[in-house]
Amino acid sequence: MELIEAIKSRRSIRKFKSDAIPNNYIYELIKAARLAPSGTNLQPTRYVIIKSIEAKSKLKECTPLPFVSEAPLIIACCIDTNSVSQTNDRMTELREAQAFIDTPLDKEYPKRESNSKSSVYTEAVKSYLNLNAAIAIDHITLRAVDLGLGSCWVMMFDKEKVKKLLELDENYDVVALLPIGYPAQSPAQRPRFSLDKVLLKEI
Repeated sequence: MELIEAIKSRRSIRKFKSDAIPNNYIYELIKAARLAPSGTNLQPTRYVIIKSIEAKSKLKECTPLPFVSEAPLIIACCIDTNSVSQTNDRMTELREAQAFIDTPLDKEYPKRESNSKSSVYTEAVKSYLNLNAAIAIDHITLRAVDLGLGSCWVMMFDKEKVKKLLELDENYDVVALLPIGYPAQSPAQRPRFSLDKVLLKEI
């Protein structure tokens, strides 16, 4: 499928067939996410595959949306808050991979100092990591369309309950749940603003 067709065809799917998702499809979704760009190549997003009946049953208690746990597959998309501590290492890797050729960063790049005691710094870091996770999640949703699957980006859930259910270490935060399956509905395209509305100006 052409990329533009996947973009045009993508819908938020909230009703799925009961058919199981082949394991190779699941790994295709994670592979697509793995290839997503991230700031300073931090690659902070991590994933938990939820497909057992037991886990999905417990997930019902974490969200008011029944369709989430009814999907054959749910991917919990998380960020590793410790990844920001590797910023300087990632910058070194990028430089050695010649990512900065013909830019000032090829010769010199700034070292980032952290101030982890600052709540403002902590929130800024989480926002930055969430933004990077969003790019990876979008890769998953588009690859899902390409594989004939549907998904729905869900943020209406109790993060602490999900984190406890998944038995995640303290450094992981759950950003979104992605129920995925073969669509049992074919929604019309949602209303979208015109180009004139979204394009502010050309200078």
